[in-house]
Amino acid sequence: MKENIIRNEQLYLNALNRLPVLGARRITALLAHYGSAEQVWQAPGEDYAQILSLKKEVGEQFAKDKQALDPEAEWLKLEQHKINTLSIEAEDYPWLLRQIPYPPPILYYLGDLEALAGPAVAIVGSRRSTFYGQEVAGRLSGELATAGIIVVSGMALGVDTAAHRGALEGGGKTAAVLGCGLDFCYPPQNRKLMEEIISKGVVFSEFPLGTQPLAANFPQRNRIISGLTLGTVVVEATAKSGSLITANFALEQNREVFAVPGNIGSPYSRGCHRLIKEGARLVESAADILAELNLTEGQEEQLSLSLPAPELSDDENKLLQLIPYYPIQIDDLIRSGAFSAASTSSLLLSLELKKLIRQTPGKYFCRI
Repeated sequence: MKENIIRNEQLYLNALNRLPVLGARRITALLAHYGSAEQVWQAPGEDYAQILSLKKEVGEQFAKDKQALDPEAEWLKLEQHKINTLSIEAEDYPWLLRQIPYPPPILYYLGDLEALAGPAVAIVGSRRSTFYGQEVAGRLSGELATAGIIVVSGMALGVDTAAHRGALEGGGKTAAVLGCGLDFCYPPQNRKLMEEIISKGVVFSEFPLGTQPLAANFPQRNRIISGLTLGTVVVEATAKSGSLITANFALEQNREVFAVPGNIGSPYSRGCHRLIKEGARLVESAADILAELNLTEGQEEQLSLSLPAPELSDDENKLLQLIPYYPIQIDDLIRSGAFSAASTSSLLLSLELKKLIRQTPGKYFCRI
């Protein structure tokens, strides 16, 4: 009996969520007035206009859209895609998300909700990120995962992708929040990553099936990324980056905001540097985040776990000292005169195998 009640509530919530004229605010107002999604659906259409102060034309369109939609058929589509739903009244609805203004009345998800059973931190940044930004995002996520922190991001290219991968490679859990229905993978290049996240974490959306990844959806999506977490870390951001929208939502939600400093000459550092000037906590390692969030108890030993430093020959150590933390071309290393071209190539390969440097396209190398 209880399962039928829960199913009906989610069935009608999904139906309400399919109506273009509604959104989280209006659905919340209707639920508060009628008491349940089923009662909202069964109520006369003219009542909605009075409760929501809708214009007559909007109210008429609302009633027409509702009449054209079959809640059972829409629910069957979710079952066919094996997509799970979570109403705001459910016990396992994320507690932090429930605290934000106008939380999503219904969430759609693929994966395991247990992936959010613990403290979470958001890591976001530019889609057109630099190698430095991706490296930092991956390292921070790996460190947080080692400490048992769940990493939340938006599965976009660039920093978001690096954050998810860093958490997965660190053996931790990660959650992705999409700005489209879960029948889409956006960006499509991240199909494999999405599958990995579903198998080892969870993918969320508040958008119903068929919702395409339109630009207008992403600011709305960003409030969920910050809302699921104790704090938001911005790794790279231009002056008008969408990541700053996530940071602003975090502030409005009374969550912590962190920023990673970057090259003062890079446009991808301007957003982070502005956040730091405005009071965001400067981040150099996961320890900074954990300390600010009071999550350091019992984590110090985990954070200190690392592989022993590999032994280096004198030549390897000499070449390593010439390689900066930003990409440098192999020809520049050869021109330094420290080693011949053949010896430089051989030493670079050895340092790369020892995971002390990384090669990037164009025969560039940088320290890790």
